[in-house]
Amino acid sequence: MAQDIELTLRPGLDPAPFAEIYARDKLVSIPDILPDAAANAVHELLRSSISWRLIFPEPAPDHPQGHKINVLSAADIEAIGRQQMAQRIQGVMARAKDNYGYLYNAYPMIEAYMKGWDSGHPIHRLTEFLNSPAFLEFGRAVIGEKQITKADAQATLYTRGHFLTRHVDEGYDRERRAAYTFGFTREWQPDWGGLLMLLDSNFDIQRGLLPRFNTLNIFDGTMVHAVSAVSPFAGGHRLQITGWLRDDPPARPG
Repeated sequence: MAQDIELTLRPGLDPAPFAEIYARDKLVSIPDILPDAAANAVHELLRSSISWRLIFPEPAPDHPQGHKINVLSAADIEAIGRQQMAQRIQGVMARAKDNYGYLYNAYPMIEAYMKGWDSGHPIHRLTEFLNSPAFLEFGRAVIGEKQITKADAQATLYTRGHFLTRHVDEGYDRERRAAYTFGFTREWQPDWGGLLMLLDSNFDIQRGLLPRFNTLNIFDGTMVHAVSAVSPFAGGHRLQITGWLRDDPPARPG
């Protein structure tokens, strides 16, 4: 992302019509959030300069939640070796059959920012923008929650075979007031999978949202949702920033 690109909301963006939709549906898609130059810069940043980690869970009986989250760099994966990684991924797929799991590439933006990873990298400017007064105030206005204090965030890259099984997002202390996905995916096709799916009480798909470029989806995270598996013939990468608008005290780096 070029250093002279300013990250701002698109001039004239009015939250009011989107707030009406969210109040009615608990789901809203907001196109053209950033000016074109900024959106293009974020796309290029995600496409070409992120040190992605592979994210997936594994059972861990001694862990309070009964599982651990693996966050593996390219070096970690090389050290583990192809055969052992294949076995571990097979385990992920077997557990996903019973609606348990996820597999995708990610960059934990908040953790990276707080711990000083990749000093000077432009991804940190994006983290700051998502927690700027302008973005948070826009989010507050859309979802009608004045107490929002921060936006959690991770960059994600889904490629062939990646998925996220159905779940809800409340947080440990119900601090997650709404979930969001901020799309930077170009020319994605519905046949490629990777759709954000909102499910009803019968697990029928109420809405299936294509990953779109420069589009912010905000939805009630207590609605059951999933990301459908990316097809073996998908012709691109699904690039998103995902996270939650939260009302717990804002963290401070250092």
